[in-house]
Amino acid sequence: MAKILVVEDDIGLADSVRDRLLLENHTVEHIADGEAAFARVRSAPYDLIILDWGLPHMSGIEILRRFRSLGGTTPVLLLTGLDTVDDKAQGLDSGADDYLAKPFHMRELSARVRALLRRPPLASQGNVFTAGAIAVDSVRHTVSVGGEAVSLLPKEFQLLEFFIRHPNQLFSAEALLKAVWPTDTDATLEALRTALKRMRKKVDPNGELLRTIHGVGYILEADTER
Repeated sequence: MAKILVVEDDIGLADSVRDRLLLENHTVEHIADGEAAFARVRSAPYDLIILDWGLPHMSGIEILRRFRSLGGTTPVLLLTGLDTVDDKAQGLDSGADDYLAKPFHMRELSARVRALLRRPPLASQGNVFTAGAIAVDSVRHTVSVGGEAVSLLPKEFQLLEFFIRHPNQLFSAEALLKAVWPTDTDATLEALRTALKRMRKKVDPNGELLRTIHGVGYILEADTER
């Protein structure tokens, strides 16, 4: 059983989603307004958020971007009537874990919910976030791998911290540039590739966690059971 927040302004659809999830023994809350939903996700913990793209007062994409920028790691399933490749890329780049285009069958929704809930959670203790053998202290700005301290340059640390706060999420190079180089004059794809290469060599030389999906982007696969 999981605690799930459904953010959807189509009341009929929201009722159908809620009823399906209740049948599967989940605890379900529903909010129809974007601003109210953002306030809720900042203050209450959930195991999963089902988030509509088009909402009154604040869009689902804006909620998602702000939530991720604050370090929110709850899995998010994005619902939308938009179904182009660019739309999907924008949703995933904003921090969605999965994407479901309307109209959809409730069996498919259930399958995607089960898949997201099976993902291993990001382990954290206070300010320390871990994935596999990697541990990042976001306050002290320290990194260790297998208990051994590792020295990272500032951009390398920011990249690793961003990945480890958003495990199992695929990010394009452009999304990483916006997240880590928001105002820097050296925000180039080459600068990103260089920082990624150096950081990976230091913390994940065997490529067990940090993966490149060629032509798409980068992902930290935080599977603690591997």
